Amino acid sequence: MGSKTSARLVLSGAVALTLVGGALALPGFSFERIESVRSTYEATSQDAIAVALADDGHDHRHDDPATKNTITRAGLEPGTEDPTSATRARKATDYVKSQRKLADPKLKRVDLQPDRRMRPQNRYAVAGGCYTLNGKPVHFQPTDLGVNLLFSQQSTFLTGTKGAANWAAKPSPQAEWVTRKSGQRFTFRLADGSWLRAAGSGFTTGSSPTKFTLKLTWGCAAYPEAQVNVSGKPHAGVTSFQEVRGYVDPHVHGMAFEFLGGNIHCGRPWHKYGVAYALEDCADHKLTDGKGALLESILSGEASHDPTGWPTFKDWPAPNSLTHEGTYYKWLERAWRGGQRVFVNLLVENGQLCKIYPSKRNSCNDMDSARLQAQRMRELERYVDAQYGGPGKGWYRIVTDPFQARKVVNEGKLAVVMGVEVSIPFGCTMTLDIPQCNRNDITRQLDELHELGVRQMELVNKFDNALAGVAGDEGAIGVPVNLANFLETGSFWAMQHCEPADGESADKTQLGLPDILGEQQDALFGAVAKISLGLSLPAIPLYGRPMHCNARGLTDLGEYVLELLMGKNMLIDPDHMSVKARKSTLDILEAEDYSGVVSSHSWSTPDSYPRIYALGGFVAPMAGDSTGFVEKWKRHLGWADERFYFGFGYGADINGLAQQGDPRGAGTTNKVTYPFKGLGGVTVKRQRSGQRVYDINVDGVSHYGLYPDWIQDLAKVSGSTAISADLGRGAEAYLQTWERAYGLDADSCRNPDLRKSMKKVKRQVKKGMSTRQVMATVGQPYQRLGRDYVLCAWKGSKKVKAKVTFSKAGKVKTVRRA
Repeated sequence: MGSKTSARLVLSGAVALTLVGGALALPGFSFERIESVRSTYEATSQDAIAVALADDGHDHRHDDPATKNTITRAGLEPGTEDPTSATRARKATDYVKSQRKLADPKLKRVDLQPDRRMRPQNRYAVAGGCYTLNGKPVHFQPTDLGVNLLFSQQSTFLTGTKGAANWAAKPSPQAEWVTRKSGQRFTFRLADGSWLRAAGSGFTTGSSPTKFTLKLTWGCAAYPEAQVNVSGKPHAGVTSFQEVRGYVDPHVHGMAFEFLGGNIHCGRPWHKYGVAYALEDCADHKLTDGKGALLESILSGEASHDPTGWPTFKDWPAPNSLTHEGTYYKWLERAWRGGQRVFVNLLVENGQLCKIYPSKRNSCNDMDSARLQAQRMRELERYVDAQYGGPGKGWYRIVTDPFQARKVVNEGKLAVVMGVEVSIPFGCTMTLDIPQCNRNDITRQLDELHELGVRQMELVNKFDNALAGVAGDEGAIGVPVNLANFLETGSFWAMQHCEPADGESADKTQLGLPDILGEQQDALFGAVAKISLGLSLPAIPLYGRPMHCNARGLTDLGEYVLELLMGKNMLIDPDHMSVKARKSTLDILEAEDYSGVVSSHSWSTPDSYPRIYALGGFVAPMAGDSTGFVEKWKRHLGWADERFYFGFGYGADINGLAQQGDPRGAGTTNKVTYPFKGLGGVTVKRQRSGQRVYDINVDGVSHYGLYPDWIQDLAKVSGSTAISADLGRGAEAYLQTWERAYGLDADSCRNPDLRKSMKKVKRQVKKGMSTRQVMATVGQPYQRLGRDYVLCAWKGSKKVKAKVTFSKAGKVKTVRRA
């Protein structure tokens, strides 16, 4: 679809969502009332589109989905230059280059699914196996820990009712058998209490069980499932406490199938009956054969799509298909197999947008939604455990501190961090600038989130709240979001023209409609709101060129939240804040020398990135297209701070209504060739989901499992493995930032003012201390190689290196000069 057609669809769709969504959500609606403004809208839309497509003088186009490729998604305007000098940028880039020459940690391969025994050793070990059951080959497909579907050679399911057992075409609760081991044999029981019994060569049910002997066999039917297509055992550390290698994504919405009321997102990351049930299109998409999916059409720029899903996946998942599931667990497993080791899942909600959308099954309350998504994360962790052989056996491990995360990564697994990105955290909305929460509300609910496992947090998302002002949204979509801001707070964004002279970037601009339409367009959107919502609203303001900044900054309550987050050693993400709020936030973090700051997806601004690096924080730009990401990486090298370990990450923002990376094309001269070697030496082949085979060159990042392929494409685009090396160091850099949030000093080699005398190091580091105790005493090590931590010290006036050697259990054995 052409860019002008796409822009027209986005503009009309934004208004349509405001009209229809709001109208259906409130009483007094009639479609006839909309007709009174339809002709006015149609008469002005062509002029509006022309303005949207025009070059507005500040170096980007509003119809361009490549905002995913800009250095900041929060607004970048002339006169808001990055304060970093060319000399400083070269020095920082040279520093990162020198760090790539340091010795890499030793890695080993681990087998998280060891070879099956002839007879299963416990009730969990049958998961995914083919065993004889009463003489028949049966595939055991787990639906939960110790619960299995019994899948026949004819692809049917053993189903039981009281007094009978039959083979059914589809799974159901009557096919979910609780599996238990009794001595060397196994029993099977349904939820209604019926036991599986042998009946000759067949089966029945009864009040007492038959104890079956299971023996490993072959000839079972393959259970339908997406493939991973990465071979080779996952890499792990040789010790649990060494430096890690792996990719980090600090911004994913893996449980977004429950947000915005639960009906806006099609598919889910897992289903107990497998991929055919998890990756289904939305009911309204299927009802209209993919032609009436308004929101999908608006966001993708495509008028319709094939709604089939599994097993054909003709049109989705795709980089621009934003209402369809992108993090199915097998795709996530592929990313982990391909080298990802830290994954931050953000619990997400926008309550007012949820209320406007007409179809929903869940609460629109931001905190209720966060609680539900946290529960779903635990359920997925349990489901992956079931597939991998029992409690704690799975590769998806939710972690709550950097020390636990390091151990998990060095086991070869994926450390999953729980974060929050909601518009109204703690119920802290405001009405006409009056907060609707207090410190007690915040303390109580933050304690609850922390207990759930949340460790990374943004204070704002789409709307102003009682904690901080928001950056806003730009272009046509900014209009309905600003309307939702009004419905939430009683005020529109307080955007004012600004030309900051101190290097700060601006917040969002919208379409320059007033330039052509004058006050007519303001009145039009005011009329839309009045008709669709039955309310008397003021005209919705539009913020045109060249620059605007939200006058709302960080509030007293916002400062209180920062104080609590620091007290809990949590990671603070300043993305989505207004420039004013972010500046105040960084002022506070600098005053406290708090390193625990993470910009996760390019919603901070260029003036703030050097400050984040200088704090020892971590930055992961929006992933986007591989070509755009390489340019962002080059810019960020110039912001690196020599006092801290450097590694890089990417923020996919997948499932967050954000576009993923587009393909560069099969005809490009430096395309990715399959198979290729991934991180840790694994072999990566084209990914297959049902009948669809994905190729990064022609499909782009259609789903999360293609991020290893995307990273390979980065190396092709950059013409160097340097970007891959920096991304491979990303997990370590993220963990070191998080460690410093616990009050650990940075390493003494990069920070000479933190060096101690060799004599003092030997005196303070005592035999038997843990790695964490050592770091609390002498700071983070410069290197963590196997059992040795290396740091810098003084011997007289001479700088020397000290080596602390630990036992396999991570206890100090010796301290000596390296």
